[in-house]
Amino acid sequence: MPLPDYKTIALSRQGRLLTITLNRPEALNAVNLAMHEELAEVFVFAASDPESDVVVLTGAGRAFSAGGDLDHVAHNAANPHLFDNEVRLAKRIVFAMLDLDKPLVCRLNGHAVGLGASLALLSDIIFAADTAKIGDPHVAIGLVAGDGGAVIWPQRVGLCRAKEYLLTGELIPAKKAEEIGLINHCLPAAELDAAVQAFCDRLLAGSRNAIRWTKVLLNLELKRIATAVMDAGIAYEAVAQRSPDHREGIQALVEKRKPVFGKD
Repeated sequence: MPLPDYKTIALSRQGRLLTITLNRPEALNAVNLAMHEELAEVFVFAASDPESDVVVLTGAGRAFSAGGDLDHVAHNAANPHLFDNEVRLAKRIVFAMLDLDKPLVCRLNGHAVGLGASLALLSDIIFAADTAKIGDPHVAIGLVAGDGGAVIWPQRVGLCRAKEYLLTGELIPAKKAEEIGLINHCLPAAELDAAVQAFCDRLLAGSRNAIRWTKVLLNLELKRIATAVMDAGIAYEAVAQRSPDHREGIQALVEKRKPVFGKD
């Protein structure tokens, strides 16, 4: 079965292992409209691919994903009606990942920010280079963490820690992320590939259906939570998109300064 040809995502197979690579290395794999659209499709393809049993998600170059592409985010801030259509893609991405019954292993080769963090955390097992950081700083640009963060962070680290990190947008070093249970493994970057390959080989040698169906069971509660949270999250994020605080957050990023948010 031929692999789809995407503009911002690269696909490859090694035996029964399918690798999905976020492929905008020149932009630190920041998510623009094209990547949003392709992310909503690639996990659907992975689920239906008859030639793979395990999936790896990673990034090209030195980052996993820097989150939203700044030019794209600024364009949406100036044209919020465009965001209303695009934000619906977030729900499709989240549910496509949760519906994927094959094991999804994240090779966190570098920083994972915003939606990039959600993509990593919605994976089943995360192996991170010790140089990586992970965080969801939606609030830092006056936005609501409505595209998946409010779904998955509490399930990984509990409500108290999720509130601490989502309400501040703090980026967490991989070692600390491992210690608090946000990710599974933190290891030297030089050892990342071997560790991911060894784990994938272990899964590939296991009982395919037993592994898949166990994952399905484990994801049932995540899907229930996502069903309860995502529509409200998308709505709140769309409202925040129109706020003076969001415009200030974007301007501060452009000018490389701290934002000064209002009190309204």
